[in-house]
Amino acid sequence: MAETTLAEVMAELSELEDPKTRAVNERHGDDHGVNLSKLRALAKRLKTQQDLARRLWGTGDTAARLLALLICRPKAFERDELDAMLRAARTPKVHDWLVNYVVKKSPHAEELRLAWTADPDPVVASAGWALTTERVAKKPEGLDLSGLLDVVEAEMKDAPDRLQWAMNHCLAQIGIEHAEYRARAVDIGERLEVLKDYPTPPGCTSPFAPVWIDEMVRRQRHE
Repeated sequence: MAETTLAEVMAELSELEDPKTRAVNERHGDDHGVNLSKLRALAKRLKTQQDLARRLWGTGDTAARLLALLICRPKAFERDELDAMLRAARTPKVHDWLVNYVVKKSPHAEELRLAWTADPDPVVASAGWALTTERVAKKPEGLDLSGLLDVVEAEMKDAPDRLQWAMNHCLAQIGIEHAEYRARAVDIGERLEVLKDYPTPPGCTSPFAPVWIDEMVRRQRHE
């Protein structure tokens, strides 16, 4: 499917649109009706096409943007381009895929992490915290983990949903990966009680940080 035109891809996305899928997605704030397995299959067929990815992103259509993030070349985006894309992302799924599939692989990830974490927009700040969580797990050298716990302790309880979720993930990751901070991370989680009553399906781990930390550490010990 080399050199596919934008019109051809948009037509194919339109054919994949399913009202039931859209109804489910809209409950999570995502305005598209394309099954993600089918979207990934289409991306696999298209392979990497950076120019097409940029044109798909430019349509503003959520399904097209998700497809763009699957066929783009993450290292080809400039820093300011990624910043603008994040601010225009609108829906949670586009935001998450942009951070996880593109920004994390970008040479600009650390610069954006620092800029976004300090951003007054809580959705932008949540992307900064997601990148920080990645570093806590994979490259903690140079991070002030104690300082991060200070910020979480002071700000997570009253943070807007997306930002609160990202801060909570960072809190849990510090507790899971860094034994010397585990007791403090659990204590912060227990006192703030963020996501304590989050409905968790059977067989899944609760996002409540003390339970999450305990469960992941237990698994690591049994591996």
